[in-house]
Amino acid sequence: MAGPTHDKQQKGEPPIPGRPGPEAPQLEEPTEPREPLPPKKDQSGPEVYTATGRALDADPTVRSQTGSRLTTAQGLRLYDTDHSLKAGERGPVLLQDHHLREKITHFDHERIPERVVHARGAAAHGVFRGYGTASNICKAAFLGKDVETPVFVRFSTVLGSRGSADTVRDTRGFATKFYTQQGVFDLVGNNIPVFFIQDAIKFPDVIHAGKPHPDREIPQAQSAHDTFWDFVSLHTEATHHTLWNMSDRGIPRSFRMMEGFGVHTFRLVDEQGGTTLVKFHWKPRLGVHSLTWEEAQITGGVDPDFHRRDLADAIEAGAFPEWELGIQTFPDNPEQTFRGIDLLDPTKIVPEEWAPVQPIGLMTLTANPSNFFAETEQVAFHPGHLVPGIDITDDPLLAGRLFSYIDTQITRLGGPNFAQIPVNRPHAPINDMLRDGLHQTAVHSGVAPYRPNSLDGGCPFLAGAAEGAYVETPVTVPESTKVRAAPASFADHTSHPRRFYLSLDPVEREHVIAAYTFELSKCYEQAVKERNLRVLADIDPELCAGVAAGLGLPAPEPSGPLPDVEPSPALSQLGHTWPTDGRIIGIIADENSDLAALSDLRSTVLEGGMVPLVIAPHGGELAGSGGPVTVQRTFANARSVEFDALLVAGAPGVGADAYGARDVKAAQRQGSGNIDPRVLLLLSEAYRHAKALGAWGGGADALAAAGCPQDAPGVVVSQDPGSVLSEVTDLLTRHRVWDRFPPGTTATR
Repeated sequence: MAGPTHDKQQKGEPPIPGRPGPEAPQLEEPTEPREPLPPKKDQSGPEVYTATGRALDADPTVRSQTGSRLTTAQGLRLYDTDHSLKAGERGPVLLQDHHLREKITHFDHERIPERVVHARGAAAHGVFRGYGTASNICKAAFLGKDVETPVFVRFSTVLGSRGSADTVRDTRGFATKFYTQQGVFDLVGNNIPVFFIQDAIKFPDVIHAGKPHPDREIPQAQSAHDTFWDFVSLHTEATHHTLWNMSDRGIPRSFRMMEGFGVHTFRLVDEQGGTTLVKFHWKPRLGVHSLTWEEAQITGGVDPDFHRRDLADAIEAGAFPEWELGIQTFPDNPEQTFRGIDLLDPTKIVPEEWAPVQPIGLMTLTANPSNFFAETEQVAFHPGHLVPGIDITDDPLLAGRLFSYIDTQITRLGGPNFAQIPVNRPHAPINDMLRDGLHQTAVHSGVAPYRPNSLDGGCPFLAGAAEGAYVETPVTVPESTKVRAAPASFADHTSHPRRFYLSLDPVEREHVIAAYTFELSKCYEQAVKERNLRVLADIDPELCAGVAAGLGLPAPEPSGPLPDVEPSPALSQLGHTWPTDGRIIGIIADENSDLAALSDLRSTVLEGGMVPLVIAPHGGELAGSGGPVTVQRTFANARSVEFDALLVAGAPGVGADAYGARDVKAAQRQGSGNIDPRVLLLLSEAYRHAKALGAWGGGADALAAAGCPQDAPGVVVSQDPGSVLSEVTDLLTRHRVWDRFPPGTTATR
C-alpha cells in the first residue's frame, strides 16, 4: 500500500498510508530546538511494566528518547558529532576522543545474531477477546467471555535471512504472545498445519537441507535446489508438508489473509481437572488468499518488503486485521488417537469435516511497533510459556521445541534475562528468585533468593492450584523400554498428502503441478528428480504425470495401491466469499479523465474500507477539469502486483517519460496507439493474474489494446463509474476471477 504520498490531501480525504513520520517535514533543515516527535498514530510500544511484572501508569512512549539536545549515552550534551577530535584540522585523530569511541563502539555492536529460522519477520500489537465458549473445557482465564488480553504477533518466513524477500515460496511462522494476567502464553505456530518431521532430533537435518548450499551460500530463501529435494525424497514423512508448500499456501497474498495453526496437539484442562485434546487454528476474517507464482516473482524484485508493508499499511489505514481462534477437540483417550489418526504425529491433520473448528475468541491487530529492533527483532517466543488450563502432550517434535527455544533466546538476546526486555515482560507479578546474569534490569531487594527461607519472611511462597498455580496434568506413563524408534502409526506418509491434493480445486492442483515442476527443474542431479517423481507417484498419478512431463522424464508407477481417502473441502482456498477490507484499488487516470467523478469514486472506495491509489503519468496532482486529484503512483513506478483490482478512468495518453532510455517498460510502443504502453503492461499482467478489471469513459479502449476482452469473466465496462466499482467490489469478495482461466486436462477430477 505504501509509497510516495503528496503532502497535500484533498479536503475531507483521509491520508493514504505510508507516511514515514508523524509530521510532514519542512523544506529547510530545522534549526530551532524541539522535543522528539511522538510516534505515528498507528504505532505503539509494549505496555509499560517493570522487569518484575508491575504495571506502571505510563504511556508506552515513556521509553523513548527525551530532550531536545544531542547527548552521549551518559547524558552529556554535545556541541559536535560530525568531526573527530584531532590535533589540528588535518589530524591525527586523538585517542582521548571519548565521543568517537562511544559512537563507533555502539555502532559496531548494534546487531545481534539473527534467528537461524524465522529470521525475516514483521509484527504488530493487538488484543484478543475471549468468547467464553471454551470455558467448559479450559480454565485459562484469558479465554473467558469478553476477557480482553493484549497480544503481540510476529509473522515470518522460515528459510531466508533477515534481508531476504517476503514473497518467496516458504512456510510462514504465525507466533502469538498473549500477555495474560496468569503469565505469558505463547502460541508458536505456522501457516501450515503439519511439519516436515515427526521428531525434533531431525530438525537440524531439515533446516540444513533447506538452507542455502554451504559452499556457495545460494540459493537464498527458497527450496528450489538439490539439497532440499534430496532430503525430502529420502525422508518421506516430509511429503505432506512439502505438498502444502508447493500449493498456493506457500505464497500468501498477505499476512492478513493467512491461516495459522498450532501444528501440535495440546491438552486443555478444565476447573475439575478434566482434559480434552485440541488443535489450535487461526482463521482470518478476510479469508485465505495467495499470490500467483508470477506475482510472487515480480514482487520479489519490485517490492521485497511486500508483506510487511501490507500489514503495516493496513493497520495505519484502520483496516485492522482479524483472526478467530478456534479449536478442534478430541477425547483424551489413552491412545491419543482420533478415527485412526495419531494425534501425536505432527505430519498429519484431522479433516475439519470430522472435527469442526469451534471459535473461542477473536484477535484484532491494532497498532504497529514503534521500533522494529526493540520489538519485532527482540520478541522471544517459547512453546513452554503456558498458563493454567493449557498443557503439552508427548508429541516428540514439541518436546524438542521446549528445549530449543529457550536455548536460542539465551544465545540471541545475550543471556538468561531476555524476559525483562520490554516486549517480553509479563503482565503478571514476577517473583522468580532468578538473580544476576547479563542484562539484568530488575533491582532485586531481599537477601534470601532461595527456598525455604526466613530472612525474607519466607517470601516467595508456593501457590496451590486454586490460587492459579500451574500444575502439570498427571498423565499416566506406561511401563516401557528406552528405544530410539517411532510408533507404527507414524509410518503412513502418503494418505494425508493424497487427501490434501484431492481436496484442492482443479486450478489449485494445476498450481501444485507447476510448483513441483519449477522447483525440481532447478535441481542439477537427475537422480534427485527421479526419486521425487517416485514419491509423487504414491500421492496421485496425474500429479506425477504432470510434473514428469514438465521435467521431460517418464512418470513412474505407484509402489502399491493408492490410499482410498475422502477429500476435505475445507482445505481448498476457493469457493467462498470474504470481506474486502483493506483491498487495494488502482485507478488509472490522466488530466483528460473526469476528475470530479474520480474524486467521488475515490471517496466511495475509502468509505468501503478499501484503499484507492491513483495511478497517473506523473506524480503530484492531476489538475484537469474537476481536479485537483492527488496522485499516489505513476506509470513508471506502479506494477500490477500491488493492486487487488484495477479501474481505468478513460484512455490515458502516453506520458512524457514513456521511452526506453528512461523507462524500459515503455520501450515497446508499437501497437499501443495513443495509450501509454506501461498502462497496457499493468492491465495485461492483472488480467493474466485473474484480477478484476473495470473501465469507463474510454477505458474500454485501453482494455482492448492490452488484450483484455470485454466479455471475459471479471472484466466490467460501463459508462457509470459507480456501477463499475460495485461490480468489481463484488468480484473481490472471491479474491480472484479463476474461471477466466479454466484448468487443463491434468487436474479436472
